[in-house]
Amino acid sequence: MQIYLVGGAVRDKLLGVATQDRDWVVVGSHPDQLKAMGYQQVGADFPVFLHPVSKEEYALARTERKTGSGYQGFTVDFDSSVTLAEDLARRDLTINAMAEDEQGQLIDPFNGQADLNKRILRHVSPAFREDPLRVLRIARFAARFHHLGFSIAEDTQHLLTAMAESGELTDLVTERVWTEMARALTETTPSEFFKVLKRVNALKTIFPELDRLFGVPQTMRWHPEVDTGIHSLKALDWARSNSDDLEVLLATLCHDLGKGLTAQDVLPSHRGHEQLGANLLPGIAKRMKWPTNPAQLAESVARYHTLCHTLPELRPATILGLLKNLNAFRQPARVEQFALACAADFYGRSGFEQFNYPQRDLLITCASACAAVQAKPFVAQGLIGKAIGEAMDLARIEVLSQLKRTWR
Repeated sequence: MQIYLVGGAVRDKLLGVATQDRDWVVVGSHPDQLKAMGYQQVGADFPVFLHPVSKEEYALARTERKTGSGYQGFTVDFDSSVTLAEDLARRDLTINAMAEDEQGQLIDPFNGQADLNKRILRHVSPAFREDPLRVLRIARFAARFHHLGFSIAEDTQHLLTAMAESGELTDLVTERVWTEMARALTETTPSEFFKVLKRVNALKTIFPELDRLFGVPQTMRWHPEVDTGIHSLKALDWARSNSDDLEVLLATLCHDLGKGLTAQDVLPSHRGHEQLGANLLPGIAKRMKWPTNPAQLAESVARYHTLCHTLPELRPATILGLLKNLNAFRQPARVEQFALACAADFYGRSGFEQFNYPQRDLLITCASACAAVQAKPFVAQGLIGKAIGEAMDLARIEVLSQLKRTWR
C-alpha cells in the first residue's frame, strides 16, 4: 500500500499559496484493509475514507469510464491494481494532476508543474469532456487564479465550447451547479467565472437571465461602461473586494436582471427595471435551487436598490417603509447587506471609484435610529394592539425627520 498527497494541495504548495484542504490517494489497497486500520468509510459512489486521527480524506486510486449522460453517468473501478498514473489521468487539469509521495518527491506525469509556471489551465486528456460539470469547474479555477495571471489554454477553451454546445450542460444536477456558482462567487475574481462561461457559450444555459444582459445599453451619464452585463460583473468584483458574504455577492450579481427585459424602443432607459428584476428572482431561485436567505436578499436588492441611491431625497415615511420591507427591525444585519450591495451597484461603474457613496452609511444610521424606538413606553401609556405599532411608526418618522435635517 502506498499513500500520496494529490491535487490541490500539491498545486498550492508549488504556487506558495495557502492550501484549502488536503486529499490523499491510496494505491494498492482495498476497503477492508483501510477499515482494519481504523479509517472510516464515507461516500456512496466509491470508497472514500476519513483518517482515524486527522479526519482528512483518503480515496482509493480509481479509474472512471463514461457509460451514460450527465454527472452520474460513470462506471468507477477502484481495484487495488489501479496505478497512481491511471488515477491522475482521470483528473481535470494538469495542475491538479500532480502527486507527492511520502518522501516529498513530486510525481508529475502530465507536466502540471510546467503549466503552473506558465500560468496555464490545460485539460489532462480528451476524457475531460465526459463530465460536463468541468465546464463550471474550469471557469471557477479561472476566477480563483485570475489575479495570478492564469489563462485557459486555447485547446481547452475550444473543448469547453464544444461541451457547452453539445447540450449536455442541461443534464447537470441543479444542486451541483449552485455549489460551483456559490464557490465561484467567493473566489478572488468572481467576474472571471461568468466571463469564461459567456466566452464558451455556456452562460446562456447555466444562467440565461444574466447572459441576456450583455449587449444591453444603459444611459452613458450614469453608466460610462454602457453594457449592462459588464456593469453587473464590475459591481460583483467591487463587492467581492469588500466582502466575502455570499448573500451580498449573489444579490449584487442579480440587481439589474430586469434590464434584460426592457423593450428595445425605450433603450437605453430602463424605467421599472427594479420590479421586473425582482419579479424574476423567485422563479430563478426555485429553478436553480438557491437557499432561502440569498434568494430573499437578491429580490430585495433588485426591487429597492434605486431607493437607496436616492435616500437623501426620500420622505421619512418612505425611508421607514424601505426599512420595514427589508425586515430591518428583526434582521438588522440585512440592512448592512442591502446597503453594501447598493454601494457595489454605484461603484461598479467606470470612473465612479473616485466618488463617495454616503447612502450606505446613512441607511445604516437610519435603521439604528429607528430600532432605538421601542414598544415599552407606548404600552406604558395604555396603548394596545395595532395602536402600539402605529405610534412607533410615527415616532420613527419623527426620528428620521430629525436625522434628515443633519444631512443638509
